[in-house]
Amino acid sequence: MLKQKIQDLIPSIKSQVSKKLKEFKRKKNSKTKFHELCFCILVAGSNLEQTKKAWHKNKKNFLKLDSKKLQENLRKCGCRFNHRASYIIEARKNKHYLKKIKNEFELREFLVKNIKGLGYKEASHFLRNLGYENFAILDRHVLKILKKHQFIRKIPKSLTKKIYFKIEKKLEILAKQLKITQAELDIYLFYLDSKKLPQK
Repeated sequence: MLKQKIQDLIPSIKSQVSKKLKEFKRKKNSKTKFHELCFCILVAGSNLEQTKKAWHKNKKNFLKLDSKKLQENLRKCGCRFNHRASYIIEARKNKHYLKKIKNEFELREFLVKNIKGLGYKEASHFLRNLGYENFAILDRHVLKILKKHQFIRKIPKSLTKKIYFKIEKKLEILAKQLKITQAELDIYLFYLDSKKLPQK
């Protein structure tokens, strides 16, 4: 049973999970927040390690290069980012809303509707990286472990809003039963599949 698996895991890595969550909660300025947003745009459907390298190399460029030059720089990092450079350029127009919208659920809806390249998974990932705790990040690690323990019948071919919210609601109930936040639950689920903590 998944609940028991997590209960058994908690004592062994609880301090590491707490440390990781404190890292996410560190105060970030508007520039750093935009960098986090760019990471979540880039990582969607891409290799995590390659994305991290490309992201670190281009941090200083996200707010100043034009689309063509940024795309060229990203391509040099050995990753296929398709239209991600243009998504980042478009996202610049909406970065001021990251300060204006206070309600976290309204902010997620805004991100999904207005930032190209972000679905609910990526928007939730971004908000978790800013320290928000009430969203599920339904990446392949989490979905795989949910399927393995029959928490879901199958891994969805696509995560529509309806499917995402249905799974997220079930995880919200599980988190309450375990007396932890969804952000904590996500890390434990990620660990159960990968045997390591998420780095980003």
